Amino acid sequence: MIKKFFAIAAMAAMLIACGETPEPQPNPGGNTEQPGGNEDEGGNTEQPKEEETYPDLTEVTYTSHNKVIVNPERGLYTQKSYHSVDDGSLSSSASKAARTANRSLFLTLFYLTDYIDSDIEQEYLDNMQTTFDNIRKGGTKAIVRFAYKNNEDVSNKPWDATQEQVARHIEQVAPILRKNADVILTVQAGFIGVWGEWYYTSNFHFPISTAEQYADRRKVVDALLEALPTDRQVELRTPEFKMKMYNVGLADTLTVATAHNGSDLARLAGHNDCFLASSSDTGTFNNGRGKGDWLFWDAETRYTIMGGETCGVSSYSKCENSIKRMEEQHWTYLNLDYHRDVINGWNTDGCFTEIQTRLGYRLALTKAFFTPEPTVGGDFRAVLKIENSGFAAPMNPRGCELVLVSEAGAKTTYKLNVDPRFWFEKSVNTIDTTITLPAEAGKYKLYLNLPDGYESLASDPKYSIQLANNNVWDDKTGYNLLTEVTIK
Repeated sequence: MIKKFFAIAAMAAMLIACGETPEPQPNPGGNTEQPGGNEDEGGNTEQPKEEETYPDLTEVTYTSHNKVIVNPERGLYTQKSYHSVDDGSLSSSASKAARTANRSLFLTLFYLTDYIDSDIEQEYLDNMQTTFDNIRKGGTKAIVRFAYKNNEDVSNKPWDATQEQVARHIEQVAPILRKNADVILTVQAGFIGVWGEWYYTSNFHFPISTAEQYADRRKVVDALLEALPTDRQVELRTPEFKMKMYNVGLADTLTVATAHNGSDLARLAGHNDCFLASSSDTGTFNNGRGKGDWLFWDAETRYTIMGGETCGVSSYSKCENSIKRMEEQHWTYLNLDYHRDVINGWNTDGCFTEIQTRLGYRLALTKAFFTPEPTVGGDFRAVLKIENSGFAAPMNPRGCELVLVSEAGAKTTYKLNVDPRFWFEKSVNTIDTTITLPAEAGKYKLYLNLPDGYESLASDPKYSIQLANNNVWDDKTGYNLLTEVTIK
């Protein structure tokens, strides 16, 4: 996609609310251990927490690997743009081919150019639905954006629709978004400006200088939040938009207690489409690294989706800084096709595979502990240690269950009260549960299943999380093998 460059001076004129970054709070997704020491502000290093032992249980260890995994709701994406009904829709074969190429995401960019001053015609809406149908058939998901123009030439004005027309278009697409929320990772706010990136705009003012002008943009975001189920997030182009439109600052960033609760603030995420292009990411930030709006995204993205694309080579796009930035702002997804010079540089310098494998979550078993001599109908304790070496936690609702399968294929499923969205980066998470075994003796296999949070996808193995361990994944069921159990 051809990229624009933010006007740095205009962006710098915006004010940023400031405050203190809240301290991390306990993790409801299971016990979390931070591996290694953590350096405090005074330079002291805390001693690592003593590892828990389970002397009455049998220990099983696992071997992790560094292979690229095609896992849902994370990783590299391919962009598909639809400018008119003649563009048709994404095919199921393209969705399947993406998975073969280790990609599970598409940015579906729906251009409403033909409807800038009218309703969207039904054929275009039908094509949109077909795209989501085929995404589902192929086992991928969509990052969704709507826009009106893809060229900032003045001869191409108006660059977007009026506020009233945007409201009508959101009303039209809302039923499609709700119907297909299961295969939508996130929706970028879009609609405003060229490429839907909130800059070159004919109807929404830029630079923004008044509260009323921010309020006009907030109406678009509020309408999108209303159009989506409360378990789906809307991404804003800069941290300042959330801070200004919703009157929040560093003292108000999300915490474990306020994250993923369905509120508007918990659902407002970010996308950075000029990542690493300059010291400010070409106007994405008004403050330098470690300051103001930069710190706001550092804190918020632990609980909200972050993704986007690079837009040009700079001294900041070298491997070391790129990985550090993705760690700090918890990147979940990235455009594979733009900017190719940046991607090629990562390949040349040797960090592309690390970025590819660490985008979003990367979960692996380290060890587990089980009841040593299980008996029919008895209690069976399982303690699992799961490390997340990715840049981020899983971001959308997801199930967590143990599945016990007999030699004859009979399944017993135990749903656990565990939320993987709180399995943060660089953490080891503990699942400690006790289940009641079946009343029939014999040999069983015990699996961990992390299925999609929507019932429509929960039984599809393509939407379950594959752990980064050797010899655990069953691609036919989407289960991860924990151990073999002989019940006497």
